[in-house]
Amino acid sequence: MALHERLWRAAQKLSREVEALTFGEPVTHVYNPLRYAAAPHREYLRRYADTPKRVIYLGMNPGPWGMAQTGVPFGEVSLVRDWLGIEAPVKRPDPEHPKRPIQGFACERSEVSGARLWGALRERHRSAERFFEGHFIANYCPLVFMEKSGKNRTPDKLSPQEREPLYAACDRHLSALVRVLEPEWVIGVGKFAEGRAREVLGDMVKISTVLHPSPASPIANRGWAPQADKQLRALGLSL
Repeated sequence: MALHERLWRAAQKLSREVEALTFGEPVTHVYNPLRYAAAPHREYLRRYADTPKRVIYLGMNPGPWGMAQTGVPFGEVSLVRDWLGIEAPVKRPDPEHPKRPIQGFACERSEVSGARLWGALRERHRSAERFFEGHFIANYCPLVFMEKSGKNRTPDKLSPQEREPLYAACDRHLSALVRVLEPEWVIGVGKFAEGRAREVLGDMVKISTVLHPSPASPIANRGWAPQADKQLRALGLSL
């Protein structure tokens, strides 16, 4: 079976497992783009996950204007469409948060983290295909958690009773991802992802981290790409 089909099956399994979970206040809405944005996510796997990789970059979970809209990790709409060459139908989650509508590839909001990450990769590689010859980008958790105000709630801020079964499902998927793509390195985009990788993978692969490109990070706002490059060069890698 092709690698991308193995990963698609793993993603479907993860989707079913996390959809069986329940989350309470202050979380009021949970989006699962592996379900309603399954078409572009499957295309992402088909195009770019069919060979082993040297490096997997691992994010935390989808942002409301990135993967939540496109089904692609850090998936800022214009870069997914114009650089990755992916555009596919996206359905609507039910229930949908009135302040966080899903418009798919018609979304005009920009995901800053995704624009920084994919934008830096576009500047450094002649094509997306060239980048994916040895790299892949994934998220640890596939779900978006929102409060009544529309504020994001990250997985680490959930109650222990909610985190434990969620992490168990995501841990199994991360292990499957690494077994299929056989990377030498897993690089956490931010400390949370690095921590989960160390917890789950142990000494199966080399593990490190790069600064998260979030606009909430004052350090990242002073120039994310050069700082990430510096961190990776210290490991013998580069963006």
